[in-house]
Amino acid sequence: MGLFLHIDMNNFYASVECAEREELRYVPVAVAGNPKNRHGVVLAKNQIAKTYGVKTGDTIWEAQMKAPGIVFVPPQFDKYDKISKKMFEICNDYTHRVEPFGPDECWLDCTETTRLLGSGREIADELRGRVKRELGITASVGVSFSKMFAKLGSDMKKPDGTTVITEENFRNIVWPLPAQELCGVGRKTIEKLHRLNLFTIGELARSDERVIGKILGKPGRDLRKIARGESEYGVREAVTQREVKSVGHGLTALRDLTSDEDISALIYYLSELIAVRLRKYGFKASGVSVSARAFDLSRQGRQTTLTYPVASTKDIAVVAKALLDTFHDGRPLRSIDVSAFSLSKATAPLQLSFFDNSLNSAKNERLDVTMEKIRAKYGRNSLLRASEVNQDIFIDKDVGDFLPFKR
Repeated sequence: MGLFLHIDMNNFYASVECAEREELRYVPVAVAGNPKNRHGVVLAKNQIAKTYGVKTGDTIWEAQMKAPGIVFVPPQFDKYDKISKKMFEICNDYTHRVEPFGPDECWLDCTETTRLLGSGREIADELRGRVKRELGITASVGVSFSKMFAKLGSDMKKPDGTTVITEENFRNIVWPLPAQELCGVGRKTIEKLHRLNLFTIGELARSDERVIGKILGKPGRDLRKIARGESEYGVREAVTQREVKSVGHGLTALRDLTSDEDISALIYYLSELIAVRLRKYGFKASGVSVSARAFDLSRQGRQTTLTYPVASTKDIAVVAKALLDTFHDGRPLRSIDVSAFSLSKATAPLQLSFFDNSLNSAKNERLDVTMEKIRAKYGRNSLLRASEVNQDIFIDKDVGDFLPFKR
C-alpha cells in the first residue's frame, strides 16, 4: 500500500491578503472582483467571514447581509501565483512525486520517503508547520493509503489540521459521509445515485457492481472502487508530460453575465487563451465545446465538430457563442467554459476549399500572431479587443505558464 498526502491551503486568496495586512486578520474579509461594484462576487473569504456563512460565489450584497462590516479586497493573482509556487517548492522537499490539483492544493506520494522523514502524520505536521512559518498561512493535510481518501481527509480539519485515514479506520471515518464528498461525484452523478437509494459513500461502496456499471458505466465502477479504498490512482509527477487531448479554459465572472455583450466578451477572452495555447503546442482543433453555469448553479453545454481545423480566437469564439445560443434561455450566467478538442498537428496538410471559411481562418491566425508580437514587446494591455475595454466581468489571471490554473 502507498502513502499519500493531500495538502489544501485554507481560504487561500483571503489568507494571503490577511497575512500581508495585519488589520485584516481580526475582521471578516472577502476577496471579490471590483469591491466598489455591488454586482461583483466573492472569490474567497477568510475564516471569520466563513463563520458568518459567507460562501464563495456570493454576490457582494449577499456577503454584506451575512457579515455586516465585511471588508472587500480586490484579487491580486500575480501575488497568489508566487505564494502557490512557493508552496509547491516546499512540497517538493518531501517527494519528487507532487501532483497539483489547483493553485492551492496538491497530492504528494510519500511511499518511498517514510524511512527518512517519518510517518505520514509526522510528515503532514511538519509540512503544515513549514507552510505556516514560511508563507504565513495555514494548511490542512489528509494522509491515507488512498489518494482520494487523502483528499477527503484534508477537508475534515480546517483550518490547520491533519487527518489520518487508514485501512483500519476508513469505514468509520469515510463511509458515513455523503456520496457527493467523493472527488468526481458531480450533480448529475449524485442524482443517479440518489435514484438508486445510495446516499453515503458507504452505501456506494456496498452497492452491486453490476447495477452501478449499468447505470453509470466505467466511471461508476471506478467511483465504487474509490469508495471501497481499492482505487489504483497514483500521483503523477508535475514534470511528466501529458498527452494533450483538448485545450480548455473556464472562468467564473466577477458578476453575473446579464447581457449578450457580457457573454461575448468572456467567450472571446477564453477563446483567445485557448488559441494561444493551441499554437504553443503546435495543434489545431476540429471540435469546440461550451458549457455555462447559471446563477442558480444549473449547468448546460453543447459541442460540435468543424469542417476544417482551427487555431484562431475568432474561429473558436464564433462557434462557442453559436453553441451557447442554442441552449441559453436568457438567465444570468455565473461562469462559462470553452474547450477545443479533436486536435491535429498544425503542420498536417489541409485541403482548402472555396466553399468554406478555411482561407479566412488562416487570416484570423495571422492576426492573432501579430497581436501576440505587439503585446510581447509593449505589454498585454497595449492592444485590447473592443470587448475588453472598460469591462468589469473578469480579471486577466492567466499568469505565465502556471498549469494549476489551466486544464
